[in-house]
Amino acid sequence: MDKQRLSAIAQEFGTPSFVFDEGALACRMHEIKQIVGDDVHLCYSIKANPFLIPAMQSLVELLEVCSPGELEICESLHVDPRTVLFSGVNKTLADIEHAMDAGVVRFTAESPLHIRLLHQAAAKRGVVYPVLLRLTAGSQFGMDERDLLSAIAHRADYPYLRFEGIHYFSGTQRAKLDKDQRKELAMLGDFMDRLEREYGFVCEKIEYGPGLYFPYFAHEDHSDTLAPIRALAPDLQKLAERCELTIEMGRFFASECGTYLTTVIDAKVNCGHNYAIVDGGIHHVNYLGGTMGMRNPIITHIAGPEHTDEAEADWSLCGSLCTTADILVRKIAMSGLAQQDVLAFHNIGAYSVTEGPALFLSRNMPRIILANESGARLVRDTIHSSAINQSNIK
Repeated sequence: MDKQRLSAIAQEFGTPSFVFDEGALACRMHEIKQIVGDDVHLCYSIKANPFLIPAMQSLVELLEVCSPGELEICESLHVDPRTVLFSGVNKTLADIEHAMDAGVVRFTAESPLHIRLLHQAAAKRGVVYPVLLRLTAGSQFGMDERDLLSAIAHRADYPYLRFEGIHYFSGTQRAKLDKDQRKELAMLGDFMDRLEREYGFVCEKIEYGPGLYFPYFAHEDHSDTLAPIRALAPDLQKLAERCELTIEMGRFFASECGTYLTTVIDAKVNCGHNYAIVDGGIHHVNYLGGTMGMRNPIITHIAGPEHTDEAEADWSLCGSLCTTADILVRKIAMSGLAQQDVLAFHNIGAYSVTEGPALFLSRNMPRIILANESGARLVRDTIHSSAINQSNIK
């Protein structure tokens, strides 16, 4: 969105606010689909931004949920449960049964315990459920190769589960395709061969999270933010010739469609240094790799006409929290920054909306605005977090 439209949204709805551009999201997703081709399916991990679920439903084949709360969001939005992949490391029997009763038919298993719980719930319903077995990348997520192979070897012990294939994800914001993603795709191909050779198991599906890099900061190259998926597409298509391949992402899909609007509440000089205090802060803004404002994101300064001709000066942009950690940008050159100016932080469509420490200092949570060519609409008003931070016992 251009400066004029962002200014109009800030005037209409106020700040602090997140603005998510559904049109920009649709364009990006269509481009990604064209790049990877019809044989590579897309899954959106809703933890990146649950407010994009309505737009994403028509843009991807699957939505990954990782908690009962995320499933409740999908239920409230009347998401087709057959398009939900129920994932996550903490699945209780009650969680699984609720998901099954809600109509979810796709699950991942992150441990032998998950397999047992899924089978117990499925047997109770007399229904065979498809399951993806998550292979660990060396973290707390997924199963060790030994446990996964044991599950495959003893798959006849679980008549109400049908192991369809493998789920694999090792990390996010990984820029070295040859070292990371290409190596992983080759490993998954070799692992499929081993499963068939040693266990007679044909891997029908692979759900793979490539964790592609998205450039958040001003010093980075933004000329083609889809370059990583263009480079990896041939490797993805090669694996998709062998099985049904789905790539699961959140950050890479959603980052570019979001803008955060915040207003300068105070501007002052302390010990010869310019400080701007904004009505937001680190409880709303969280760029991965940008802790303590050491890297500058792309920011549009929406200023009043009386300020635009002033000389540039270096500013620190700080939030509303009573902690020295609340620094959005440590040093940025701006012309005529003044009280009541609006700053637009770009590429903030993923994670910040849910990831910041929103309850700290009982500050209000920002408005959420969805925008497209038809206009802008408020989908969540300000939430007063003070009600959450107090006892209900008088």
